[in-house]
Amino acid sequence: MTDVISEVAGGVGRLRLNRPQALHALTLDMCTAMAGALDRWRDDPQIAAVLLDHAPAPDGDAKRSRGFCAGGDIRLLSESGAGDGVAARGFFLTEYRLNYQLFTYGKPVVAVMDGITMGGGVGIACPCRYRVATENTKLAMPETGIGLFPDVGGGWYLSRLPGRIGHYVALTGHRLDGAECVGLGLATHYVPSARLDTLKAALIARPEAVAAILAEQAVEPGAARILDHAAAIDRLFAADRLEDIFAALADDPSAFAQETLATLRTKSPLAMKVSLRLLHDGAAMPDFAAEMRQEYAVATRMVQQPDFLEGVRAVIVDKDQAPRWQADTPAAVDDEAVARIFAPLPADEAWTPG
Repeated sequence: MTDVISEVAGGVGRLRLNRPQALHALTLDMCTAMAGALDRWRDDPQIAAVLLDHAPAPDGDAKRSRGFCAGGDIRLLSESGAGDGVAARGFFLTEYRLNYQLFTYGKPVVAVMDGITMGGGVGIACPCRYRVATENTKLAMPETGIGLFPDVGGGWYLSRLPGRIGHYVALTGHRLDGAECVGLGLATHYVPSARLDTLKAALIARPEAVAAILAEQAVEPGAARILDHAAAIDRLFAADRLEDIFAALADDPSAFAQETLATLRTKSPLAMKVSLRLLHDGAAMPDFAAEMRQEYAVATRMVQQPDFLEGVRAVIVDKDQAPRWQADTPAAVDDEAVARIFAPLPADEAWTPG
């Protein structure tokens, strides 16, 4: 069974993630396969649009069909990070080139985020021109919980959300539903899952009319509930210094603030400081290539940090949900270490679009 189904239907190039046992989490081979198909279709006059979604589990198992893409190959990254990091760097290089390829693709790409869309899934959905959410969408960047940061363009997308909501999402790993994705601009359309087959058939029949078809099939998603907390988030997450955010939360007796503080206390302080720096820098990045270049430098260093190895152990391997971080409070994080993580790579090691 191939992990990416690449086919042409009418004038549409179809990419279907097909690794249901892992909720379609990306491997190096999957990234390579998608990039190759996009290259073939780029100048093909018969292809008017690209449709990116996931295939249902062959046995019809609803649980295994509930993910659009749950992330990347964390085990590979952890095993490589514990050693020389070569395989991790190779994965990031290829994955980030795919992210950039989608971001700059000349033909319309429609990503259908029907289900769990996390980490690497955000990285392949958010660059697409059209991003469809459903009632099943659960979009998150939960990396601080395993000692990483919201990469694959997270510094670009999250820093451009309204107010300080991106900072809240980056630090807490909060899951956004479909209506919230539309309300924040992470999704362009909301289509009930019952209409997706109709939507896809229409796109295949009339690929030159992508925008019109999406408008026809989309419905109002309802209220974006996270916006009810926007004022509180803007106030509590106003600082670029993690210690100040913790202090603001501690001083606020509201249930929202105290629940948020409890969540942050489970995350890697190093990863949270890196995430704050990433969003601060990302807001001023001149283009997406510059963002990818910085994230690659940061990612190649973060996977070799003890916090990442410990986070994977606690959350994915042993599943005891009790990571022991190297620095267990924001104040204990060495800010010079954060600066070293962000240092540019030498020219011959730096990320390039390919």
